[in-house]
Amino acid sequence: MFDRRGFLSSIAGVAGAASTLGWPPLLEQEPRKLPDSGLYSSNEEAYWAELRKQFLIPADEVYLNNGTVGSSPMPVLRAVFDGYNDTEKMAQSDPEDYPIWGYGAWNEFRDPLAEFVGCRRDELALVRNATEANSYIANGLDMKPGDEVLMTDQEHPGGEQPWNLRAKRYGIVVKKITLPKPVPNAAAVMNLINDAITPRTRVLFFSHITTVTGVVLPAKELCALARSKGIISAVDGAHVVGMMRLNLDEMGCDMYTSSPHKWLQAPKGSGFLYLRDEVIDRLWNTIVTAGWDEPKLRAERFQRIGSSNVPALWGMRAAVELANQIGMERIERRHRQMADQVLKEMVQRGAESWTSPDPLLRCAIATVNVAPIQITEIENWMWKTKKIRIRGGAPSKIRLSTPYYLLRKDVDRYLAAFDEYRKNSA
Repeated sequence: MFDRRGFLSSIAGVAGAASTLGWPPLLEQEPRKLPDSGLYSSNEEAYWAELRKQFLIPADEVYLNNGTVGSSPMPVLRAVFDGYNDTEKMAQSDPEDYPIWGYGAWNEFRDPLAEFVGCRRDELALVRNATEANSYIANGLDMKPGDEVLMTDQEHPGGEQPWNLRAKRYGIVVKKITLPKPVPNAAAVMNLINDAITPRTRVLFFSHITTVTGVVLPAKELCALARSKGIISAVDGAHVVGMMRLNLDEMGCDMYTSSPHKWLQAPKGSGFLYLRDEVIDRLWNTIVTAGWDEPKLRAERFQRIGSSNVPALWGMRAAVELANQIGMERIERRHRQMADQVLKEMVQRGAESWTSPDPLLRCAIATVNVAPIQITEIENWMWKTKKIRIRGGAPSKIRLSTPYYLLRKDVDRYLAAFDEYRKNSA
């Protein structure tokens, strides 16, 4: 039997929960203005402190894990809500244009992104993340049993495993080179890769910035090496977009993938696949609907996957706009400053640096080995007792990500917590 009183109570409960979660203030309050650019010149730390207010991360929390996922700031969240508000009215002027459609060119989203990453619109497909884009590449290239894909030992599972599946199912060979910890210089990487190439190497797949240590590999030089030998270069750029400046035309790679939800702080589920125009027709679709066999669509055919989350693309566009407003040169400089600071302090405390000593091979991730401290224990302790988010790897690796809104006082707070943990664990 329908219980009207119980139903109304449940509605009130939902409304109360929404209020508790902070949704009404998010939608109703006036947007926080971005700090005036002049503040950067007069007081740089105050400038970043003002930008910190654009994020929903509580003021008493220190977040050092953008390497896994970033927090979308208010301009991005508002854009997503605006996207839902616009599309869910079902009032589109074109009767064939609905927000669930996954058959659109989405040029209004691809154009600003293409300009931001330095390529042409027709070379971009908007997908959900780097894993999906990497899977497109691994499953879509023509390869025969025995053909080799060469990669490093520091690939993310979302980059490595699509190739492992292809190897298990179709007999290609996944060949890995071991990167030193830390990588001393670009020449060391170039020599390792060059020496590992064989006549059967068909693809060079590597992370522009690795998930294991955060080393920035010499992508332009590696892609030139691959092309000189007739090898496809496929680059996992999950960490790069929003962390540092990127120009795909200048890099010269054949294929590039990314997850802008990390450092660009775009909505989760917004990513891209870049295909240099000359190689687009060499890649088969492995998710298909109308348009998969139309070469004139260029890279667009890889984003035709059926119903899609279009408001997330509104958010990604807003993330690009915000990065442009702040300035990528300014953002990258801040990233490097903060990572260098925390790395220096950790090394002074006896940590073993796995971060490259070459400034060109590092940016916003500092990775250290702190044996005998166990990462699982310090990670939980940091969060439960200090509200500090860190991430690492077994047994004793700590990977510290330094987004631009991280303040110097936040780094000091983390260091004080690390000192306390080590003293109490001795």
